[in-house]
Amino acid sequence: MAYTKDLAQPLNETNLDSALRDISIPPRPLTLERIIKEAKKDEPDLNLLTRLISSDLAVSAGLIKIANSPFFGIRRRVQTVKEALMVLGLLASCRAVACISFRQAFPATPALERFWDSSAKIARLAGWLAQSFTSNTLPADDAYTFALFRDCGIPILLIKQPEYETILAKANEDPLIDFTLIEEMHLPTNHAAVGSLMARSWWLNDEICLSILHHHNVMALDSPFSPISIGSRHRIAVAQLSEYLLQKQTSLCCTEEWGKLGPSCLNILGIQEEEIAEIAKYAKPIIDADV
Repeated sequence: MAYTKDLAQPLNETNLDSALRDISIPPRPLTLERIIKEAKKDEPDLNLLTRLISSDLAVSAGLIKIANSPFFGIRRRVQTVKEALMVLGLLASCRAVACISFRQAFPATPALERFWDSSAKIARLAGWLAQSFTSNTLPADDAYTFALFRDCGIPILLIKQPEYETILAKANEDPLIDFTLIEEMHLPTNHAAVGSLMARSWWLNDEICLSILHHHNVMALDSPFSPISIGSRHRIAVAQLSEYLLQKQTSLCCTEEWGKLGPSCLNILGIQEEEIAEIAKYAKPIIDADV
């Protein structure tokens, strides 16, 4: 049985721990635990957070890189971890550190490097789109974080299930059948359910976890009885449009998902199909930016 039905209801800690063991989700790094514990305090110590993050060169460099993303609109480039914390805020910074730490938990393979590259570009586009086309209903850092974590179940399954690369190719190429249904034809779960568990384990909030769980679910986007909020629908729609824009301009993200989800996403965002070409012109510098 897939994990989808179980995740539709809140998981208690015992069930969550059991599910995580079954899927072999990477454990939270100790440094991340210390960072989030400090950030949750009523009066967090900014200097301590700076030291904790700076203790890992890759994490600190990644955080600075995210703070310099174009959708934050910073006039001068961020140079230090402390500046990045002040620009992003503690919540967004913790999410960013979680994203970077998650990537570090996996081996550096060509397939995963392509995955991380496309995820980073989609996240940049999502942050930019949220800022430019959603009338401030979706914060840019929220859109960015969701887009980074949206498909985090894929690398887990690639490592856990040797046959998953073939299954993933089938799901990407099918123009009609739901992506997650194709996964469940071959596995006892799907990447959206695994990703939702991972995000919950790594302390992302319930809204983002549910968005991850349902990001291939067209009924969740369309139905008045949807299990997700309007904000989650915007989050999913922005990330899906970002993926489509990337797909149109690069060889990354070769999927058929826009044909299944695109009309619903455009309806949620209030964008007409003919407007996409114009949006794509402005999106190109975001895709090409080396930040």
